[in-house]
Amino acid sequence: MPNKKVLLLYISEISGHHQATIAIENALKFLNPGVETLNLNAFNYTNPITEKIVNRLYMSIIKRTPGIWDYLYDNPSVIIRTQKLKESIHRHNSPKLQKLFDTFKPDVVVCSQAFPCGMVADFKKSFNYNVPLMGILTDYAPHSYWIYDTVNYYIVPHEDVKERLIHKGVEASKIRPCGIPIDPRFSVKHDRVELAKQFDLSIDKPIILSMGGGQGLGPINKVVTAFKKMRLDSQLIVVCGTNTKLYEKLMNKVKNIKKKAAIFQFISSIDELMEIASLIITKPGGLTTAEALAKGLPMLIIKPLPGQEEINTTFLLNKGAAVKVTNDKLLPQVMQELISNPSVMQQMKDAALRISRPNASLDVARLILELCSTTSSTA
Repeated sequence: MPNKKVLLLYISEISGHHQATIAIENALKFLNPGVETLNLNAFNYTNPITEKIVNRLYMSIIKRTPGIWDYLYDNPSVIIRTQKLKESIHRHNSPKLQKLFDTFKPDVVVCSQAFPCGMVADFKKSFNYNVPLMGILTDYAPHSYWIYDTVNYYIVPHEDVKERLIHKGVEASKIRPCGIPIDPRFSVKHDRVELAKQFDLSIDKPIILSMGGGQGLGPINKVVTAFKKMRLDSQLIVVCGTNTKLYEKLMNKVKNIKKKAAIFQFISSIDELMEIASLIITKPGGLTTAEALAKGLPMLIIKPLPGQEEINTTFLLNKGAAVKVTNDKLLPQVMQELISNPSVMQQMKDAALRISRPNASLDVARLILELCSTTSSTA
């Protein structure tokens, strides 16, 4: 019997969408080493030139005019007005998609972003292609761009998100609240004392971790300034990702800080940093949020962007796992008050663990393998 094949589609190399497909791919290989996977940037595959333009435009919008993104995000009138354009793009991409399916012959297609999910969903409908299609939602914001009749399963982060999808017209039987797929290593416990020593830190003093996703976005510079102003003796870890300018700026800035501050660029051991951290100050992206929840790490969020970040923040606030700061000037005070209050920190930690899904990638992989064993791809 030939090995089963799973096609994983995402957009943008440095993104939570990609990290989710990597986590699922690793979980598939762990459960069934014989499974064949193809993990592909769908936007780059179908529209390589357009991908670069759209990525630059998106980054420009969220940095300079986030209100535009707020208007576009899950706006029913925008969705209706762009329907024909979307269908035209999907038809244009159909030949490349047909070639991909003819070559790889997937038994299941898994999409961690709405663009490739919609493209495959329309292809299935237009060409009577019966491969099972799974959509992986990596935020707590189930927007309408995900909704297609030919999607077989939706993987969502939480029961609350399931209810919102049902309200949008998706059948309950299609929705599985498995969580956001993250690397299984985030469920592994370490010796925090020894781990802190490896980073030249002490577990006896509070450790604040600041991140801005893989691209080092968000008010990280303001966090370092606030840390400098804090009276409490504490330690700071900053992860700048691919943001080289930020890294160089902060390396110079921390020279004038008497307290311990460690600045990293792109680092693979985020799970270890989260293990020793007392508090994380971060963009509320879906993957980072899921990883922090798995570690039971209280979150402090500063001015989330409109759209999915704001919705993620609302979810976390409602569940008691995070605190939001809207005024930068209050940041030093809020940071100090949080880490000086063990009972509040413990309540946030407990809340985080209650809503965490550390085994999501394995649960999703099991469902995919189950689909592989009961269906076969037909063009």
